[in-house]
Amino acid sequence: MTQVEGGILYLSGSTFGLFPRSEQAFWGESQYKGEKMYRSLPMILVRIVVGLVFLTEGVLKFLRPNELGVGRFAALGFPFPHILAPLAGCAELLGGTAILLSLYAGDAALLLLAVIVTAIVTTKVPILLGHPLGPFVPMKTTLTGWMGFLHEARVDLSMLFCLVAILIESGLHLGRRRPWYQSKGL
Repeated sequence: MTQVEGGILYLSGSTFGLFPRSEQAFWGESQYKGEKMYRSLPMILVRIVVGLVFLTEGVLKFLRPNELGVGRFAALGFPFPHILAPLAGCAELLGGTAILLSLYAGDAALLLLAVIVTAIVTTKVPILLGHPLGPFVPMKTTLTGWMGFLHEARVDLSMLFCLVAILIESGLHLGRRRPWYQSKGL
């Protein structure tokens, strides 16, 4: 925008005030109150979906341990399934809750990225290859190769990309200390 203050002409951005809202839109600023909420609505919806998916999967690992918890981890060939299944369930519960509540969402997304990458490598890559990947055997499916992989991994891949978006949008807070001048004691 073009402004005159104290006899000095200020020209904003490369548009020189010709398109006053374009620079604000580029930087995510808005002169309208509801527009900022409108811009963040897609990310809020992504967080709700991702949080609910992981929260539900974490709960199901404990409610149906034979099908989705310890039994499934043992059938897939994981070592120590009685330890890893509840650990994955807790990570999904805590991570899903943190993303839903937007508390350390970037850190939770990083934790859940480890979970979802492990799930893709151990359950979906054997389908892609058409044979076991180390101790991890492919699930019972009629499709193998790229089409079988893409069909079986559609939710996992969606969660993977949504978690990356949440991580980028939220950032990491793990290990950050507050500067001394921001501490509550002063």
